[in-house]
Amino acid sequence: MYQSLEIFYEKVDHCPLRERMFNFFEMVYVISGPGMHAVNGNRFAFFSEDLFLITPSDTHEFDLVSTCEFMVIRFGQNYINEYQWKSIDHLECILHYASDLSGSVLINEDEKEIVGQLIQNLRLANSDSRMYAQDLIRHLVNAIIVIAARNIALLKPSGLSTNPDNRITQILDYIQEHIRQPDLLRINVIADRFGMSPTYLGSYFRRQCADSLQQYISSYRIRLIEHRLRFSGKRIHEIADEFGFADESHINKFFKRHKQMSLGTYRNDLGSPTKSL
Repeated sequence: MYQSLEIFYEKVDHCPLRERMFNFFEMVYVISGPGMHAVNGNRFAFFSEDLFLITPSDTHEFDLVSTCEFMVIRFGQNYINEYQWKSIDHLECILHYASDLSGSVLINEDEKEIVGQLIQNLRLANSDSRMYAQDLIRHLVNAIIVIAARNIALLKPSGLSTNPDNRITQILDYIQEHIRQPDLLRINVIADRFGMSPTYLGSYFRRQCADSLQQYISSYRIRLIEHRLRFSGKRIHEIADEFGFADESHINKFFKRHKQMSLGTYRNDLGSPTKSL
């Protein structure tokens, strides 16, 4: 990629590249046409209004039944670093759940129409060379990211029961919302918040998610810390402050317990966080 964000439209009757692997993120929206999408050897049928996320670690290809139209959004490290929100990190949500995606990002049927309209406007804006066109493109892309993140947030732990009750969904949402506030994630605090005893909450969570509450919280924090190391230039003490650790030593002990290496070693193994993906 030559820019942090690239947008283009494709109308094709075959996929010329097979088992593609890129060094950037790619979101592919299906404007029209059916076929099969293969990601890391797994094949899924695709249809119009589907939206796919492909990460740098994925290999993928499309097998087209007939002529298809796609809108492709590619973004790299610089775009991730520049992506700032006051409330929740929508892009971080996408990155966190990327490995759990097996098909279209869009789960909520009501929002498919909204994304379709945004894609239409994005296509028009992408062919517009007037002043502020790039600013408009970024706003449209960001809106698509927000909607995608809102749908991806519906994805829960792989061990979650097939028909989870509303309470476990609320508990998971609470954990995600307060993941940077460890005092609010103590089992007695969560239990009190949802009207349970700590003992019952522990057994209830394990029954619903096939994992302990503490394991889920720790896994979630580790994944977010990994993203900070990979996709930001933040120093270790800044990451420690963000996630409520007392100091660098504390966060390093936590990270080593789960990843068998220090944060510095993990970042060095990846290379400089300021390099392109």
